[in-house]
Amino acid sequence: MAEVSPVAFVEAALGYQKTAAIKAAVDLDLFTIIGLGADTVDELAATTKSAPRGLRILCDYLTVHGFLEKSGDRYVPTASSRTFLDRRSPAYMGTIVDFHAAREMVSLFLDDPVSYVRNGGSVGLGSIAPDHSVWTKFAEAMTPVMRPVAEALARQIAAWPTPPRKVLDIAAGHGTYGISVAKAVPAAELVALDWPGVLAIARRNAEQAGVADRFRALAGNAFEVELGAGYDLVLLPNFLHHFDRDTCVGLLEKIRRSLAPGGKTLAIEFVPNEDRVSPPFQAGFAFYMLGSTPSGDAFTATDFSAMARKAGYAGARVTPMPRSPQSIVMFE
Repeated sequence: MAEVSPVAFVEAALGYQKTAAIKAAVDLDLFTIIGLGADTVDELAATTKSAPRGLRILCDYLTVHGFLEKSGDRYVPTASSRTFLDRRSPAYMGTIVDFHAAREMVSLFLDDPVSYVRNGGSVGLGSIAPDHSVWTKFAEAMTPVMRPVAEALARQIAAWPTPPRKVLDIAAGHGTYGISVAKAVPAAELVALDWPGVLAIARRNAEQAGVADRFRALAGNAFEVELGAGYDLVLLPNFLHHFDRDTCVGLLEKIRRSLAPGGKTLAIEFVPNEDRVSPPFQAGFAFYMLGSTPSGDAFTATDFSAMARKAGYAGARVTPMPRSPQSIVMFE
């Protein structure tokens, strides 16, 4: 019989403290500094210009939660912390706290959680409000995290028998998905659609990637702006989950009309199993949408297939991406 304990409840109620601790550690660049050899409280305090008491308590807390290991008075990052939280690592992803722990996001979830549960979604537009400031933070913060997934996807696309020559990246954000395709397919022309402030970041990333001459920005609302036509590939990276099924169907219909003969529509999504409670991250993503959007959700493979058929596609094929909680959803 399972142990009866309040620990899970108490830990959930105190979850904001873990967010605060990891944000402080990333903003202080703590894991990089320890990796460089300043691994005692006094050394860390001197390097970060912080109070020794503050560093001691923070490092002990991070040790309790599995980010550091402690031996005597010295701290050592765990293997995962070295890989993802040491700024020298090519897999560094510390920047994501700038988005996930942004004041706008924290406010959406913690100010009045009962309101969005009772309402069945955020009261108001939440994070999908036009030109919301949080999306510039998203574009800046998430680029390093998305790049490996985007590059892996781009390699698959480049290996298609007929690689795309005209690509539309809807809700491009940082632009990493479309830019990666443009790099992998030298003949590909890229159109990136998003709000103006976010597109400035995507354009900068395109310049840094050396594909600016094949990059065109299309500013506006994906549901209202004229998309154009003749696309061999339309990308929907992490976008459909912000909306309800009927809204997704309407957008997919619009996209299908913009495709060239044989063109493909490809989404990147967090797809839970049909039971909607597994795997944990993908299933838990639905709550993220509940608090931050009026009607978004984590859709199952069955949901995507139904949406695809209603929008005029034959169906949708879901393929999990290796070493990622995300899946490729191909509308065919």
